[in-house]
Amino acid sequence: MSPTILQILLLGLIQGAAELLPVSSSAHVIVAEKLMKLDPSSPEMTFLLVMLHTGTMFAVVAYFWPAWKKSFFSSKAQFADAAIKIASATVCTVVIYAVLRLLIEKVVLGGQKAEIEQLFSSLPLIAGALFTAGVLILWSAFTAKKDTGSEEVPLPAACWIGFIQGVCIPFRGLSRSGSTISIGLLKGMGRRQAEAFSFALGVVITPGAIAQELHRFLKAQTGTSSPVHLGHLIQPQIVGMIGSFVAGWLALRWLSRWLENGCWHYFGYYCVGAAAVIFVLGLNNF
Repeated sequence: MSPTILQILLLGLIQGAAELLPVSSSAHVIVAEKLMKLDPSSPEMTFLLVMLHTGTMFAVVAYFWPAWKKSFFSSKAQFADAAIKIASATVCTVVIYAVLRLLIEKVVLGGQKAEIEQLFSSLPLIAGALFTAGVLILWSAFTAKKDTGSEEVPLPAACWIGFIQGVCIPFRGLSRSGSTISIGLLKGMGRRQAEAFSFALGVVITPGAIAQELHRFLKAQTGTSSPVHLGHLIQPQIVGMIGSFVAGWLALRWLSRWLENGCWHYFGYYCVGAAAVIFVLGLNNF
């Protein structure tokens, strides 16, 4: 069943808000898709999710560009230092994700045709990942330094952020922003710098995720009796991208305000509570 324009717009608003808040967009979007009787693991829907991620990526760039210019582009030396740390973190992300993907597809799922996207519709697994994200947020909120922290991004901290980002990618429900910002705080980074660096890494990996899901979609179309034309598929999803951009930009303003005002732990409580609800839904074969 293909989503309607209204469903796509609604999913865009949900994804945009939840993606940039540390509450896991995937968990919320997948539950919403199930309520709409859509299949979250289908190539069409996973590609839609990536298109919505594209909208939030543009929201991140628009929102953080002033901070990035100050932190990463104010001088050649600063740019070189930031490039090394972002590249190192990205390498950590790619390596850990590749290892986890191989282990999950070949060992956990078993079979040469198994794909990690098969886990997208498992609500108990999503609930466990969301619970883990909530605990990590609470841990960082109550144990990290209460002052502003360092405005620098130490290379070890950058690598840790990249590592946890790689862990988040295959596990829907394990909030990327919540986990990476929490690790930054636990490693002594300032709140603003942890937030800016986390989302800079998110922007770097998004084009790769888009290319991967586009390849998966085109591969699924091969040999089908009535393949979906990519142009016809993208046109309605532009509506979702616009919705995710607007919702994402507003969500970033909310996140920054709460992070700077010491309200970070509230996101952790929400994740733990939402995980309980999703787990119950999974037990009832929702």
